[in-house]
Amino acid sequence: MHIENFKVFSDLVENQSFSRAAKINGITQSAVSQQLRAMEKHFQVLIVDRSQKRFKLTREGEKLYESTKEIAQHYARIAGKLKEMQKIINGTIHIATIRSIGLYELPPFVKQFLTAHPTVDLRIEYRRSNLVTEDVLNGNVDLGLVAYPEENPRLKVIPFTEDPLVIICTPSHPLATRGTLKATEFAKQHILGFDPDIPTRKATDHAFRTMNIQFPIRMEFDNIETLKHAAEAGLGLALVPASTIRQELAQHTLSSLELEDRRITRPLAIIHRKNSVLSPATKKLVQLMAHQR
Repeated sequence: MHIENFKVFSDLVENQSFSRAAKINGITQSAVSQQLRAMEKHFQVLIVDRSQKRFKLTREGEKLYESTKEIAQHYARIAGKLKEMQKIINGTIHIATIRSIGLYELPPFVKQFLTAHPTVDLRIEYRRSNLVTEDVLNGNVDLGLVAYPEENPRLKVIPFTEDPLVIICTPSHPLATRGTLKATEFAKQHILGFDPDIPTRKATDHAFRTMNIQFPIRMEFDNIETLKHAAEAGLGLALVPASTIRQELAQHTLSSLELEDRRITRPLAIIHRKNSVLSPATKKLVQLMAHQR
């Protein structure tokens, strides 16, 4: 029985899915099933109750999971410490990020990190915020990058920056040269916004509610790029993270204004599972990003 079997088994139990456990460990679903049967044969117990429609461990399986999880984590810590002692920074880091962070905040960190550690393989996936958190909790990725991180007892949240929200509009808009705009004035415009389930939209809705100002959204978008294009086309004004419009301001395809009577910021954070053992390479990347705060 190998340590790798224990990790695969732990991932299987935590995700309650043979396909997810296979994906996390880079093996086939059939290999996961074979490893499970090998463990049952080795310990001479039934680990998974196959009479149930949903994934369910037997009593022996639950006891085995507690022990194998502890062994796998202890092994990962030892391996990580030995690599740190040898100053070995390599391997693969899987990151899930919302598009706005991945496109506008992450690139400078990636460049700096890979310059210092060129043998590390960074794999980055763009996901909606709720799916980033789900990927982290399921162990599909090592790190997640989100805005407005939610409290979760299973997650470690590491803040790394705050991004102010600014008003954008086409440079030909009558208000484009104002510099600032009161919240009541902004609310009377044709407003473009994110979909209701996106954290930035929730935060702006909440801010205007606390000011007792109606905040009607005329058009909704599921990502920052289409929202910016709509503003460039003159379809309305929008509140967006300042970091996402630097290029448009430089090219004069958008103008920005500050909200005069309320400063709204977007906190950004790194998240990972509390019980996960970060590799030396992953620790280095987290330290780099957190240090820039």
